[in-house]
Amino acid sequence: MAAPREVDEAKVEAFMEKALGDLSGTMAVGLCHLGDRLGLFKALAAHGPADSRELADRLDLDERYVREWLRGLTAAGYLEEPVSGRFSLPAEHAPALADESGPMFLGGVYQMMPAAFAPYERLCEVFRSGGGVPQSDYPDMLWDGMSRFTGSWFESVMVDDWLSTFPHVIEKLERGIDVADVGCGAGRALIVLAKAFPRSRFTGFDNFPGQVERARKNVEKAGVADRVAFETIDATQGLPGRYDLITTFDVIHDAAEPKQLLSAIMAAVKDDGDYLMLEANSQDRPEDNVGPVATLLYGFSMFYCMTTSLANDGAALGTCGLPEAAVRSLCAEAGFSDVTRSPADDPFNVLYDIKP
Repeated sequence: MAAPREVDEAKVEAFMEKALGDLSGTMAVGLCHLGDRLGLFKALAAHGPADSRELADRLDLDERYVREWLRGLTAAGYLEEPVSGRFSLPAEHAPALADESGPMFLGGVYQMMPAAFAPYERLCEVFRSGGGVPQSDYPDMLWDGMSRFTGSWFESVMVDDWLSTFPHVIEKLERGIDVADVGCGAGRALIVLAKAFPRSRFTGFDNFPGQVERARKNVEKAGVADRVAFETIDATQGLPGRYDLITTFDVIHDAAEPKQLLSAIMAAVKDDGDYLMLEANSQDRPEDNVGPVATLLYGFSMFYCMTTSLANDGAALGTCGLPEAAVRSLCAEAGFSDVTRSPADDPFNVLYDIKP
């Protein structure tokens, strides 16, 4: 028998401190979702410090709940109490908590968290039996949160930060081309592109009818329905035309059949066209995916990306399953000739320009 290993008590204490911090953070996420959903953060940002009664009256909420919320997020360091009983949202925290139009806004992530946990019992079952959790098991709140989370990126950084690193794509879009977005979700990316490049024509494809319906409503509201259309199709079976530009935004790692999907995209890109793939910013060696961002990505993989792929007997690449080396390998297998990584620096995503 192996001799018992002596435990380093300092490491025990350090890990307990970390574990308690993570538990505290989980509670803070729940409180932040309440603050986002009920408008508490935005009210503090817009109107300044308030006591619990003032804030409750502003939003027609119960004072006792508001008071406990204020105390909880002050304890967590999200809010401040400069004068006893009066609370403020620091200006430095507002971009993450109250500025919905900015690239740092986290409200969509807070909204996704409880929705991602909704089929928890089903996930425990498939841990034992195999298989996965289908998209239909998730509440609508997940799709709304996902749209808000990715939408803030699209609206803030897609054209100026991401696309600008590929000037030839910008030139084509300005001239006017046919664009297909595969896995379009709620259509936020195409709305941004249609507004920025009014001479181009856009079609979004998704295999989830609920998302396509959301996309159509969003496009009507945005006033770009004259040049943006959506269709419900299984893109792995092929696209209904050929396009100057095809895009996927955080889609391929979710796909049940990523190789087949990439082959279908390859067949639909015109010979002189481009395929833009946005994927999670992960490392080639799995052991190098560590830290807060990697933990978040693996969490979303467990609670959504990997398990929804497995529900369709899919490849289950997972959120961190397409680092650069895997992107290049899969694209070569699909028949693409060249992959160029964008130099844009983003902790969550990498954009690739891929040529047929």
